[in-house]
Amino acid sequence: MAKSEAAAAEKETRMSTKTFRVALAQVLSDADIDAVINSAADTAADLIVFPEMFSNGYSKFDPRNASARASWLDGAVDLQGAFIETFRVAARRAEIAVVATFLEKAEPKPFNAAVLIDRNGDIVLHQRKRHICFFDVPEEACAPGDSSSVSRLDTRCGPVSVGIMICMDREFPDVASDLVRAGAEIVLVPNSSPLVDDVEVGDIRVAGVRAMAFQSVIGVAVANYPEPKDDGHSFAVGASGQILAMGSKQQAVVYADFDLDDLKAAREKEWFRRIR
Repeated sequence: MAKSEAAAAEKETRMSTKTFRVALAQVLSDADIDAVINSAADTAADLIVFPEMFSNGYSKFDPRNASARASWLDGAVDLQGAFIETFRVAARRAEIAVVATFLEKAEPKPFNAAVLIDRNGDIVLHQRKRHICFFDVPEEACAPGDSSSVSRLDTRCGPVSVGIMICMDREFPDVASDLVRAGAEIVLVPNSSPLVDDVEVGDIRVAGVRAMAFQSVIGVAVANYPEPKDDGHSFAVGASGQILAMGSKQQAVVYADFDLDDLKAAREKEWFRRIR
């Protein structure tokens, strides 16, 4: 059986069980975008998430070097430009939803941003990072976003309410609360930081996401860069905070299956946790 036929058969099976498969693109920014997206589609994923600020690989600059700063800012891309169009075309061809991340061109400062593209290639959610790392490069050159919203994503296993928080947003409860109030079932987190092997805090970021999922009764999926950029370990957790999948340090696509019926049952049982 060809890969495309096998993927289609698996998707049909998962439709009956309402399983939502998320692919986490634990790849560097020079990866072949089409190949990564097609690989996820061939593995019957419904959606793929790329790491934070993928348009420049979350690159940094010397703050003492004005020309380096200017060059970094010049690399900002337009929401309607060629970079995002590449993801839209790939999503449409592979019939898979995509979270693409980028340094968004804006005045007076750019934004650290992400878009959710549906399987038809349409942008259905545009999210700007709210809690930027204003204390360090490169994000001291960025402006923060001011709100969070949710998209009701059409998938083969039914509609799924999806929200996005970008990297450090996951460390601030106001973002999770806003997404819960908006009805989020699954939250997608483009990331760029050590998740497990941080020399100062170890795996506290993973623990924080697990606690957030439990407190908010949501599924969460985090896509991180592999070594040598970060430490990989892209992961997903269920509504009870249980780890559903976790990658290694190396470049790979990590897959996680969310049972939508289980998520619904958890929300009904733990409804009081979602009162904000």
